[in-house]
Amino acid sequence: MEFEYSLEDLKAFFPEGSLEGETTETIRGLAVLKKAQAGDLSFLGNKKYKNEVPESQASVILLPKNYEGSPQAGQVYLRVENPSMALAMLCAEIEKKLVPTPEPGVHPTAFVDPQAQVDSTASVGPFCFIDRGAVVGPRCVLQSHVHVGYQVVIGSDCVLMPHVSVMDRCILKDRVRLQPGAVIGSDGYGYEPNDKGEHQKVPQIGHVVLESDVEIGANTTIDRARFDKTQIGEGTKIDNLVQIAHNVSMGKHCLIVSQVGISGSTVVEDHVVMAGQVGLAGHLHIGKGSMIGGQSGLNHDLPPKSYVRGTPAYPYRDAHRLEIFKKKLPELYKRVAELEDRLGAAQEA
Repeated sequence: MEFEYSLEDLKAFFPEGSLEGETTETIRGLAVLKKAQAGDLSFLGNKKYKNEVPESQASVILLPKNYEGSPQAGQVYLRVENPSMALAMLCAEIEKKLVPTPEPGVHPTAFVDPQAQVDSTASVGPFCFIDRGAVVGPRCVLQSHVHVGYQVVIGSDCVLMPHVSVMDRCILKDRVRLQPGAVIGSDGYGYEPNDKGEHQKVPQIGHVVLESDVEIGANTTIDRARFDKTQIGEGTKIDNLVQIAHNVSMGKHCLIVSQVGISGSTVVEDHVVMAGQVGLAGHLHIGKGSMIGGQSGLNHDLPPKSYVRGTPAYPYRDAHRLEIFKKKLPELYKRVAELEDRLGAAQEA
Protein backbone atom coordinates (compact mmCIF):
# COMPACT_ATOMS: atom_id res chain seq x y z
CA MET A 1 0.00 0.00 0.00
CA GLU A 2 1.24 3.43 -0.89
CA PHE A 3 -0.46 6.34 0.85
CA GLU A 4 0.36 9.07 3.33
CA TYR A 5 -1.76 10.89 5.90
CA SER A 6 -0.49 13.57 8.24
CA LEU A 7 -2.05 14.16 11.63
CA GLU A 8 -3.70 17.25 10.15
CA ASP A 9 -5.21 15.08 7.40
CA LEU A 10 -6.67 12.73 9.99
CA LYS A 11 -8.10 15.62 12.01
CA ALA A 12 -9.87 16.84 8.89
CA PHE A 13 -11.07 13.33 8.01
CA PHE A 14 -12.50 12.68 11.50
CA PRO A 15 -13.78 16.13 12.59
CA GLU A 16 -15.92 14.58 15.33
CA GLY A 17 -12.93 12.81 16.89
CA SER A 18 -10.93 13.97 19.87
CA LEU A 19 -7.13 13.72 19.92
CA GLU A 20 -4.74 13.06 22.78
CA GLY A 21 -0.97 13.04 22.33
CA GLU A 22 1.44 14.17 19.61
CA THR A 23 3.34 12.51 16.79
CA THR A 24 5.56 13.72 14.00
CA GLU A 25 5.09 10.50 12.03
CA THR A 26 3.19 10.41 8.75
CA ILE A 27 0.74 7.52 8.53
CA ARG A 28 1.92 5.16 5.79
CA GLY A 29 0.36 1.85 6.81
CA LEU A 30 -2.45 0.07 8.64
CA ALA A 31 -1.84 -2.76 11.12
CA VAL A 32 -3.45 -4.62 14.01
CA LEU A 33 -2.47 -3.43 17.47
CA LYS A 34 0.08 -6.17 18.17
CA LYS A 35 1.94 -5.84 14.85
CA ALA A 36 1.80 -2.06 14.36
CA GLN A 37 5.00 -0.03 14.15
CA ALA A 38 5.85 3.68 13.93
CA GLY A 39 4.09 5.17 10.92
CA ASP A 40 1.12 2.78 11.25
CA LEU A 41 -2.48 3.49 12.20
CA SER A 42 -4.29 0.87 14.26
CA PHE A 43 -7.68 0.57 15.95
CA LEU A 44 -9.57 -1.09 18.78
CA GLY A 45 -12.62 -2.67 17.13
CA ASN A 46 -13.18 -5.49 19.63
CA LYS A 47 -12.89 -5.07 23.39
CA LYS A 48 -11.15 -8.47 23.70
CA TYR A 49 -8.01 -6.74 22.36
CA LYS A 50 -8.19 -3.87 24.86
CA ASN A 51 -5.10 -5.10 26.73
CA GLU A 52 -3.00 -4.74 23.56
CA VAL A 53 -3.55 -0.99 23.30
CA PRO A 54 -0.97 0.18 25.91
CA GLU A 55 1.78 -1.94 24.30
CA SER A 56 1.02 -1.05 20.68
CA GLN A 57 3.70 0.84 18.76
CA ALA A 58 1.22 2.40 16.31
CA SER A 59 1.64 6.14 15.80
CA VAL A 60 -2.13 6.69 15.77
CA ILE A 61 -4.76 4.44 17.37
CA LEU A 62 -8.50 4.79 16.73
CA LEU A 63 -10.29 4.18 20.04
CA PRO A 64 -13.84 4.39 21.39
CA LYS A 65 -14.63 7.64 23.13
CA ASN A 66 -15.01 5.90 26.50
CA TYR A 67 -11.54 4.30 26.39
CA GLU A 68 -9.54 5.15 29.51
CA GLY A 69 -5.80 5.48 29.18
CA SER A 70 -3.14 7.76 27.77
CA PRO A 71 -0.84 7.40 24.75
CA GLN A 72 2.88 6.79 24.87
CA ALA A 73 5.35 9.50 23.88
CA GLY A 74 5.19 10.11 20.14
CA GLN A 75 1.76 8.47 19.90
CA VAL A 76 -1.77 9.80 19.35
CA TYR A 77 -5.07 8.39 20.57
CA LEU A 78 -7.91 9.42 18.25
CA ARG A 79 -11.22 8.74 20.01
CA VAL A 80 -14.31 8.29 17.83
CA GLU A 81 -17.80 6.82 18.26
CA ASN A 82 -17.06 3.62 16.33
CA PRO A 83 -13.40 2.84 15.57
CA SER A 84 -14.21 -0.01 13.18
CA MET A 85 -16.58 2.16 11.14
CA ALA A 86 -14.07 5.02 11.18
CA LEU A 87 -11.38 2.72 9.82
CA ALA A 88 -13.80 1.48 7.14
CA MET A 89 -14.38 5.05 6.02
CA LEU A 90 -10.64 5.68 5.84
CA CYS A 91 -10.08 2.44 3.91
CA ALA A 92 -12.73 3.50 1.40
CA GLU A 93 -10.74 6.69 0.83
CA ILE A 94 -7.49 4.73 0.51
CA GLU A 95 -9.11 2.32 -1.93
CA LYS A 96 -9.89 5.19 -4.28
CA LYS A 97 -6.20 6.04 -4.38
CA LEU A 98 -4.97 2.46 -4.70
CA VAL A 99 -7.55 1.32 -7.26
CA PRO A 100 -8.44 4.25 -9.50
CA THR A 101 -11.70 4.05 -11.44
CA PRO A 102 -11.08 2.83 -15.00
CA GLU A 103 -11.59 5.24 -17.85
CA PRO A 104 -14.98 5.00 -19.58
CA GLY A 105 -15.15 3.02 -22.78
CA VAL A 106 -15.17 -0.49 -24.21
CA HIS A 107 -11.92 -2.46 -24.44
CA PRO A 108 -11.06 -3.58 -27.99
CA THR A 109 -11.23 -7.26 -27.01
CA ALA A 110 -14.73 -6.99 -25.52
CA PHE A 111 -17.83 -7.99 -27.52
CA VAL A 112 -20.90 -5.78 -27.27
CA ASP A 113 -23.91 -6.82 -29.34
CA PRO A 114 -25.14 -4.02 -31.63
CA GLN A 115 -28.55 -4.19 -29.92
CA ALA A 116 -27.09 -3.77 -26.43
CA GLN A 117 -26.91 -0.38 -24.70
CA VAL A 118 -23.77 0.61 -22.81
CA ASP A 119 -23.77 4.04 -21.19
CA SER A 120 -20.97 6.30 -22.40
CA THR A 121 -19.69 6.68 -18.81
CA ALA A 122 -19.40 2.93 -18.22
CA SER A 123 -16.17 0.93 -18.46
CA VAL A 124 -16.16 -2.50 -20.14
CA GLY A 125 -12.91 -4.42 -19.64
CA PRO A 126 -10.99 -6.99 -21.67
CA PHE A 127 -12.83 -10.06 -23.04
CA CYS A 128 -16.24 -9.06 -21.67
CA PHE A 129 -19.38 -10.27 -23.46
CA ILE A 130 -22.59 -8.21 -23.53
CA ASP A 131 -25.50 -9.93 -25.24
CA ARG A 132 -28.39 -8.61 -27.30
CA GLY A 133 -30.82 -6.32 -25.54
CA ALA A 134 -28.67 -5.88 -22.44
CA VAL A 135 -28.42 -2.47 -20.75
CA VAL A 136 -25.36 -1.30 -18.79
CA GLY A 137 -26.00 1.88 -16.84
CA PRO A 138 -23.98 4.99 -16.01
CA ARG A 139 -20.56 4.68 -14.37
CA CYS A 140 -20.66 0.89 -14.20
CA VAL A 141 -17.36 -0.98 -14.19
CA LEU A 142 -17.15 -4.40 -15.80
CA GLN A 143 -13.72 -5.87 -15.22
CA SER A 144 -12.25 -8.60 -17.43
CA HIS A 145 -14.14 -11.69 -18.67
CA VAL A 146 -17.58 -10.57 -17.46
CA HIS A 147 -20.60 -12.22 -19.10
CA VAL A 148 -23.80 -10.15 -19.38
CA GLY A 149 -26.65 -12.19 -20.83
CA TYR A 150 -29.65 -11.52 -23.04
CA GLN A 151 -31.81 -8.57 -21.91
CA VAL A 152 -29.94 -8.15 -18.63
CA VAL A 153 -30.48 -4.72 -17.06
CA ILE A 154 -27.68 -3.25 -14.93
CA GLY A 155 -28.33 0.02 -13.09
CA SER A 156 -25.88 2.79 -12.26
CA ASP A 157 -22.53 2.60 -10.42
CA CYS A 158 -22.38 -1.21 -10.36
CA VAL A 159 -19.05 -3.07 -10.18
CA LEU A 160 -18.71 -6.54 -11.70
CA MET A 161 -15.33 -8.13 -11.01
CA PRO A 162 -13.50 -10.69 -13.19
CA HIS A 163 -15.37 -13.80 -14.37
CA VAL A 164 -18.76 -12.67 -13.08
CA SER A 165 -21.72 -14.12 -15.01
CA VAL A 166 -25.11 -12.40 -15.07
CA MET A 167 -27.43 -14.67 -17.01
CA ASP A 168 -30.39 -13.82 -19.25
CA ARG A 169 -33.02 -11.30 -18.15
CA CYS A 170 -31.61 -10.74 -14.68
CA ILE A 171 -31.84 -7.26 -13.16
CA LEU A 172 -29.23 -5.44 -11.08
CA LYS A 173 -30.36 -2.17 -9.52
CA ASP A 174 -27.95 0.63 -8.52
CA ARG A 175 -24.55 0.22 -6.78
CA VAL A 176 -24.56 -3.57 -6.88
CA ARG A 177 -21.11 -5.10 -6.35
CA LEU A 178 -20.29 -8.64 -7.51
CA GLN A 179 -17.03 -10.28 -6.47
CA PRO A 180 -15.00 -12.54 -8.81
CA GLY A 181 -16.72 -15.67 -10.04
CA ALA A 182 -20.23 -14.81 -8.80
CA VAL A 183 -22.99 -16.36 -10.93
CA ILE A 184 -26.35 -14.62 -11.00
CA GLY A 185 -29.23 -16.40 -12.70
CA SER A 186 -27.95 -19.94 -13.18
CA ASP A 187 -30.74 -22.51 -13.63
CA GLY A 188 -32.65 -23.44 -10.53
CA TYR A 189 -32.33 -27.06 -9.43
CA GLY A 190 -35.62 -28.57 -10.55
CA TYR A 191 -36.45 -32.08 -11.80
CA GLU A 192 -39.57 -34.26 -11.99
CA PRO A 193 -39.48 -38.07 -12.26
CA ASN A 194 -41.21 -39.45 -15.34
CA ASP A 195 -42.92 -42.84 -15.79
CA LYS A 196 -39.56 -44.40 -16.73
CA GLY A 197 -38.00 -43.44 -13.43
CA GLU A 198 -35.87 -40.78 -15.08
CA HIS A 199 -35.39 -37.25 -13.76
CA GLN A 200 -36.87 -34.80 -16.23
CA LYS A 201 -35.50 -31.26 -16.08
CA VAL A 202 -38.05 -28.59 -15.17
CA PRO A 203 -37.42 -25.41 -17.20
CA GLN A 204 -36.44 -22.44 -15.05
CA ILE A 205 -37.90 -19.48 -16.94
CA GLY A 206 -37.79 -16.81 -14.21
CA HIS A 207 -34.97 -14.42 -13.38
CA VAL A 208 -33.03 -12.83 -10.49
CA VAL A 209 -33.41 -9.29 -9.13
CA LEU A 210 -30.66 -7.76 -6.99
CA GLU A 211 -31.89 -4.55 -5.37
CA SER A 212 -29.73 -1.47 -4.84
CA ASP A 213 -26.56 -1.70 -2.68
CA VAL A 214 -26.49 -5.48 -2.68
CA GLU A 215 -23.03 -7.09 -2.52
CA ILE A 216 -22.38 -10.69 -3.57
CA GLY A 217 -19.20 -12.59 -2.62
CA ALA A 218 -16.78 -14.58 -4.73
CA ASN A 219 -18.09 -17.82 -6.27
CA THR A 220 -21.54 -17.32 -4.81
CA THR A 221 -24.42 -18.60 -6.94
CA ILE A 222 -27.98 -17.29 -7.04
CA ASP A 223 -30.39 -19.39 -9.10
CA ARG A 224 -33.03 -17.99 -11.41
CA ALA A 225 -36.64 -18.66 -10.44
CA ARG A 226 -38.71 -21.48 -11.87
CA PHE A 227 -41.05 -18.64 -12.75
CA ASP A 228 -41.36 -15.05 -11.47
CA LYS A 229 -38.13 -14.07 -9.63
CA THR A 230 -35.47 -14.85 -7.05
CA GLN A 231 -34.99 -11.57 -5.18
CA ILE A 232 -32.28 -10.16 -2.89
CA GLY A 233 -33.37 -7.07 -0.97
CA GLU A 234 -31.75 -3.66 -0.78
CA GLY A 235 -28.50 -3.44 1.14
CA THR A 236 -28.14 -7.17 1.76
CA LYS A 237 -24.54 -8.43 1.91
CA ILE A 238 -23.79 -12.03 0.91
CA ASP A 239 -20.38 -13.63 1.53
CA ASN A 240 -18.33 -16.03 -0.60
CA LEU A 241 -19.43 -19.57 -1.53
CA VAL A 242 -23.11 -19.12 -0.74
CA GLN A 243 -25.84 -20.98 -2.64
CA ILE A 244 -29.29 -19.39 -2.94
CA ALA A 245 -31.85 -21.52 -4.72
CA HIS A 246 -34.71 -20.66 -7.06
CA ASN A 247 -37.58 -18.43 -5.94
CA VAL A 248 -35.93 -17.43 -2.66
CA SER A 249 -37.09 -14.01 -1.49
CA MET A 250 -34.60 -12.25 0.78
CA GLY A 251 -35.34 -8.98 2.54
CA LYS A 252 -33.37 -5.79 3.10
CA HIS A 253 -30.05 -5.45 4.94
CA CYS A 254 -29.50 -9.14 5.69
CA LEU A 255 -26.02 -10.55 6.40
CA ILE A 256 -25.35 -14.00 4.94
CA VAL A 257 -21.94 -15.48 5.82
CA SER A 258 -19.81 -17.95 3.88
CA GLN A 259 -21.06 -21.41 2.82
CA VAL A 260 -24.71 -20.81 3.67
CA GLY A 261 -27.20 -22.81 1.60
CA ILE A 262 -30.81 -21.67 1.24
CA SER A 263 -33.26 -24.02 -0.45
CA GLY A 264 -35.95 -23.01 -2.89
CA SER A 265 -38.94 -20.75 -2.19
CA THR A 266 -37.76 -19.79 1.29
CA VAL A 267 -38.69 -16.29 2.45
CA VAL A 268 -36.14 -14.40 4.54
CA GLU A 269 -37.37 -11.12 6.02
CA ASP A 270 -35.35 -7.93 6.65
CA HIS A 271 -32.23 -7.75 8.89
CA VAL A 272 -31.71 -11.49 9.23
CA VAL A 273 -28.18 -12.72 10.06
CA MET A 274 -26.98 -16.21 9.11
CA ALA A 275 -23.54 -17.32 10.30
CA GLY A 276 -21.25 -19.63 8.33
CA GLN A 277 -22.48 -22.98 6.98
CA VAL A 278 -26.12 -22.50 7.91
CA GLY A 279 -28.45 -24.75 5.92
CA LEU A 280 -32.13 -23.93 5.35
CA ALA A 281 -34.76 -26.32 4.02
CA GLY A 282 -37.14 -25.15 1.34
CA HIS A 283 -40.40 -23.21 1.68
CA LEU A 284 -39.51 -21.78 5.10
CA HIS A 285 -40.33 -18.33 6.45
CA ILE A 286 -37.60 -16.63 8.53
CA GLY A 287 -38.90 -13.70 10.56
CA LYS A 288 -37.45 -10.21 10.61
CA GLY A 289 -34.32 -9.66 12.70
CA SER A 290 -33.64 -13.35 13.34
CA MET A 291 -30.11 -14.65 13.96
CA ILE A 292 -29.02 -18.19 13.07
CA GLY A 293 -25.76 -19.52 14.55
CA GLY A 294 -22.96 -21.16 12.57
CA GLN A 295 -23.49 -24.69 11.15
CA SER A 296 -27.16 -24.69 12.13
CA GLY A 297 -29.65 -26.77 10.17
CA LEU A 298 -33.15 -25.35 10.02
CA ASN A 299 -36.28 -27.20 8.90
CA HIS A 300 -39.00 -25.05 10.44
CA ASP A 301 -40.21 -21.44 10.29
CA LEU A 302 -38.86 -18.82 12.68
CA PRO A 303 -40.85 -15.98 14.22
CA PRO A 304 -39.30 -12.48 14.15
CA LYS A 305 -36.23 -11.85 16.33
CA SER A 306 -35.48 -15.51 16.89
CA TYR A 307 -31.97 -16.49 17.98
CA VAL A 308 -31.24 -20.14 17.24
CA ARG A 309 -28.37 -22.54 16.65
CA GLY A 310 -27.72 -26.25 16.31
CA THR A 311 -28.95 -29.07 14.07
CA PRO A 312 -31.85 -29.22 14.33
CA ALA A 313 -31.89 -25.58 15.38
CA TYR A 314 -33.13 -24.71 18.86
CA PRO A 315 -33.42 -21.38 20.65
CA TYR A 316 -29.88 -20.35 21.56
CA ARG A 317 -30.11 -20.98 25.32
CA ASP A 318 -31.77 -24.36 24.85
CA ALA A 319 -29.08 -25.35 22.34
CA HIS A 320 -26.39 -24.31 24.83
CA ARG A 321 -27.98 -26.42 27.58
CA LEU A 322 -28.19 -29.42 25.24
CA GLU A 323 -24.47 -29.11 24.50
CA ILE A 324 -23.75 -29.22 28.25
CA PHE A 325 -25.99 -32.29 28.64
CA LYS A 326 -24.22 -34.05 25.75
CA LYS A 327 -20.89 -33.70 27.54
CA LYS A 328 -22.41 -35.36 30.61
CA LEU A 329 -23.84 -38.36 28.71
CA PRO A 330 -20.80 -40.69 29.18
CA GLU A 331 -20.85 -40.16 32.95
CA LEU A 332 -24.64 -40.55 33.03
CA TYR A 333 -24.39 -43.81 31.07
CA LYS A 334 -21.78 -45.09 33.51
CA ARG A 335 -23.97 -44.22 36.51
CA VAL A 336 -27.04 -45.91 34.97
CA ALA A 337 -25.01 -49.06 34.26
CA GLU A 338 -23.80 -49.13 37.88
CA LEU A 339 -27.37 -48.70 39.15
CA GLU A 340 -28.55 -51.55 36.91
CA ASP A 341 -25.79 -53.79 38.27
CA ARG A 342 -26.71 -52.94 41.86
CA LEU A 343 -30.40 -53.44 41.17
CA GLY A 344 -29.71 -56.81 39.56
CA ALA A 345 -27.57 -57.89 42.52
CA ALA A 346 -30.29 -56.85 44.97
CA GLN A 347 -32.95 -58.84 43.08
CA GLU A 348 -30.77 -61.96 43.14
CA ALA A 349 -30.12 -61.71 46.88
